[in-house]
Amino acid sequence: MNYFADSLIAALALISSLDADIYQIVFTSVAISLTASALAAFLAVPAGVAMALNQFTGKRLLQHILNTLMAMPTVVIGLLLYGMFSRLGPLGDWGLLYTPAAMIIAQAILIFPIMMNLTITAVNAADPRLVPTLRSLGARMVPMTIQVIRTTRLAILAAIIIGFGRAIGEVGAAMMLGGNIEGYTRTMTTAIALETSKGEFELGLALGIILLLIAFILNFVLSMLNRPAS
Repeated sequence: MNYFADSLIAALALISSLDADIYQIVFTSVAISLTASALAAFLAVPAGVAMALNQFTGKRLLQHILNTLMAMPTVVIGLLLYGMFSRLGPLGDWGLLYTPAAMIIAQAILIFPIMMNLTITAVNAADPRLVPTLRSLGARMVPMTIQVIRTTRLAILAAIIIGFGRAIGEVGAAMMLGGNIEGYTRTMTTAIALETSKGEFELGLALGIILLLIAFILNFVLSMLNRPAS
């Protein structure tokens, strides 16, 4: 018990002292996850709206594929991309392996089905009169998509926040594709795994506290978004 209490005090001291190494890791994590979330949202939100608004052959199969991808282990994504980005892989000449770009691509792929599925749910839960009204006014697909996104923006923003939370807590693909390089690709999750294995429990605990704080903030924002308007 004393060991854990002493480690917790040391971890809080590291956080309050604004330790440069810790905040470099935090900055790297947030920057990579924010970029991945923006990339995934740019693709997933319009795709989710389009899928919700249209009926086409194979829609049910596509929905099953999205549901499956939501549960895909991150190490599988890391393994597949490692094979693509390695020196002997088809994209080896791009030099992406062990770079933040590779981690961003992995996280974007990881959270894309999450954002798309939640966007589909948001559109399906919207006012059922919205789409028929837009169609009766002669709205084409692009203007209709923009209007639906505007109408469901809070639910879509919640989907993006959930995706960001999933991305920043990812460790498997980040370790495989980023290489955990200090000052370059070391994120909070990979640093926690490394420092704990080295016996640096205080540093790992400090990063874990910051990660929990970020999760708390995200959940607080989500609760505010889901609060009914008075």
